[in-house]
Amino acid sequence: MNLMVLVVLLLQYGLGMSVNLFVGITRHHPGADPKEYFSGVVASVTWALAHGPVLLTLHTALGLILVVLALALGVRSWLTGSSRSRWLASAGVVFILGAGFNGGSYLNYAEGVSSFIMAILFALAVVSYVSLLYAMGGAQAPSGEHPKPQSPAWKSR
Repeated sequence: MNLMVLVVLLLQYGLGMSVNLFVGITRHHPGADPKEYFSGVVASVTWALAHGPVLLTLHTALGLILVVLALALGVRSWLTGSSRSRWLASAGVVFILGAGFNGGSYLNYAEGVSSFIMAILFALAVVSYVSLLYAMGGAQAPSGEHPKPQSPAWKSR
């Protein structure tokens, strides 16, 4: 599941860069310049999903899917993982949620700093999930069992 979150996170990054480069987001949509942040985010995200340009709609939808996957991995890590796995998965969730809220902030206020913060939080989430993959021992062998460690060549002399 960790590898799946990493792959979806990388796809999300690619979509985000595409939105950043190729999509003009109107400043006259429901949620733009709200008086209250959270209701503005709900209105902006709803608009992006229902009426936004295709790349923005895909980016928004994949972001919501990513939040669900990250939360599922976080819960799974807390139920079955080591202390290190729990904290790395939790950090990944926090970074993804932070990136998502900055995406909502960008839709609300069109401030470039929100896009910058999303990119930084993406990088931190990748570091968390790569570290988690490393902490879990990497990918399993096809048989479902971990391969037996090989003795170093210098020890067999």
